Amino acid sequence: MKEQPWDLRKVLREIQNDPTQYHETNLEIDPNAEISGVYRYIGAGGTVERPTQEGPAMMFNNIKGFKDTRVLMGLMASRKRVGKIFHHDYRTLGQFLNEAVTKPVWPITISEKEAPAHEVIHRATDPDFDLRKLVPAPTNTPEDAGPYITVGVVFGSSLDGTKSDVTIHRMVIEDKDKLGIYIMPGGRHIGKFAEEYEAVNKPMPITINIGLDPAITIGTTFEPPTTPLGYNELGVAGSIRQQAVQLVKAITVNEKAIARSEYTLEGYIMPNERIQEDINTHTGKAMPEFPGYDGLANPALQVIKVTAVTHRRDNPIMQSVIGPSEEHVSMAGIPTEASILQMVNKAIPGKVTNVYNPPAGGGKLMTIMQIHKDNPADEGIQRQAAILAFAAFKELKTVILVDEDVDIFDMNDVIWTINTRFQADQDLMILPGMRNHPLDPSETPEYDHNNRFVGMSSKLVIDGTVPFDLKDRFKRAHFKEIPDWQKYLK
Repeated sequence: MKEQPWDLRKVLREIQNDPTQYHETNLEIDPNAEISGVYRYIGAGGTVERPTQEGPAMMFNNIKGFKDTRVLMGLMASRKRVGKIFHHDYRTLGQFLNEAVTKPVWPITISEKEAPAHEVIHRATDPDFDLRKLVPAPTNTPEDAGPYITVGVVFGSSLDGTKSDVTIHRMVIEDKDKLGIYIMPGGRHIGKFAEEYEAVNKPMPITINIGLDPAITIGTTFEPPTTPLGYNELGVAGSIRQQAVQLVKAITVNEKAIARSEYTLEGYIMPNERIQEDINTHTGKAMPEFPGYDGLANPALQVIKVTAVTHRRDNPIMQSVIGPSEEHVSMAGIPTEASILQMVNKAIPGKVTNVYNPPAGGGKLMTIMQIHKDNPADEGIQRQAAILAFAAFKELKTVILVDEDVDIFDMNDVIWTINTRFQADQDLMILPGMRNHPLDPSETPEYDHNNRFVGMSSKLVIDGTVPFDLKDRFKRAHFKEIPDWQKYLK
């Protein structure tokens, strides 16, 4: 019997009978701020405004104004759930993805009749075509610049067609056939391709693919230097599943689409055309971003002219993410862990046993590194590991170094090590004048006069590892091992 291809629906079938991981509701809900408002309480986590918690993924089956469509939120908003979806221990997902990068399984192209993404086709030339009525994209808050596509995988190629890439960007619906897309300067390959097209004043064909297996949405978020220009991250997803991602030719543009997506938008990034992000609301805000604050509306987003919307016939699923949620931590953090492990394993093999990018940093700004020291010659290697982490991921701001007896997934344990194995006058490293993520609101000249430009930062290393010659003084109290302790709870 032929193995069924991986897609979002196959993933949902695997978890739908576990109420701790998945829940559906048939109550009508408004996509305008209400879906995110509800899910904030149920399972958003991350850096979302409190109260919030870890909870099940939610499928909203009755979307106001959008008949026979569904909205899914929170599928990746739990590291343990991601581990379950990937059939892998959640503690070593970074190592798992690091291996996947080195052994890619490249995508394949299938025929039109095999592609469920094209079961229903709406062309921009249709008289009633209107993104605002076809695409049930939610807003996160009442002040958002508009409905946002928050987990749409953009597929595009270089001008000469020799390279292709996938990335995720925030995209706001601005008009019936127009999106604004924020492409952060530097590092994103789709942005590099768009520059090539703009230099010759040509529109760049792309597809935007929504409602996907998390192997794609998480694998897509790798960045240089781990995946250099020309490395299509769909190969990572293929490696995770040991099954090639299926592509299909787009309907209205000369590009590929992900054949098993729930929704696909086709169109062009227009050359030398820009749009004010909040042109329809004038709130000055975009949407909540991963640091936990509202992103400022960009005065000049690049423009996508949409030429078609395709989707599945049977209750298509619009997948959405709350910007500061745990879901972003999974999407950005786990690939970053993999990138750091790749860098340190090459330079100082065996000295970093694990890495975790916790929710407190939104998956991008903070990492916790677990250090192994064999002998006195290893003292100091932990700080070199921190420098390597900054090289692997330029948006990283804070590194905490801990010993092997510390649970890096338990922030109480991590803070305990800072309180008992750290002295600020000798175990703190500050590295000023470095590049970081521009969405951190403290990285402005107004906040820090030493920073001349937005996105400049002082990096921080907190060394909570015990000096090798003092290890015997820092042994944790050891308790008797009770293999069958759980019987006392029955």
